[in-house]
Amino acid sequence: MNASASDITVSEEDKLRADFYDFLGALLAGPPDKVLLKKTAALQGDDSELGQAVSSMARVAAVTNPAAVEREFTALFIGVGRGELLPFASYYLTGFLNEKPLAALRRDMAELRIARAPNVYEPEDNIASLFEMMAGMITGRFAGPVPLERQRDFFNKHLGPWAVHFFTDLERAENSVLYASVGAAGRVFMEIEREAFRMSAA
Repeated sequence: MNASASDITVSEEDKLRADFYDFLGALLAGPPDKVLLKKTAALQGDDSELGQAVSSMARVAAVTNPAAVEREFTALFIGVGRGELLPFASYYLTGFLNEKPLAALRRDMAELRIARAPNVYEPEDNIASLFEMMAGMITGRFAGPVPLERQRDFFNKHLGPWAVHFFTDLERAENSVLYASVGAAGRVFMEIEREAFRMSAA
């Protein structure tokens, strides 16, 4: 029988990984409200590259209001017809939406017993959903704990080939203000995850 989330012992390092996946996923799922902006503004980073990116994000969030960030989010991801960026694996890997990468993801989601929420209408291969899935696998949120090797396979298949490219685009996007710092933090985090998974396979 699969363990419930409450039965799973998760290391402090893995809790931090999952929290950061969830945090960035929340910022990418929709424009942050006042509460999330305040939480972002309160973050404190260290002298590492990721810490500096987090500190930058906090500084920008502290001078950003919900109306401004909603306009920014709309310009980046929604737009008139489409936003400046399309944050989907299928688009980054094939140039089109709803292609083979999405079908492959749905197969893996079924194996991992991850179901799309009924109130979510975007394709599952969007960056926010993938980050939520990674966090859930780390903490055992879905159907019990997922071994590191399975996390690595999922990451290498569904995030590794394109996430750094997406976050670099977000960092440099014309309409990015707060999201430029989100892009920097996401890019560095993905590089750290990719290297950690590489080392775990050695």
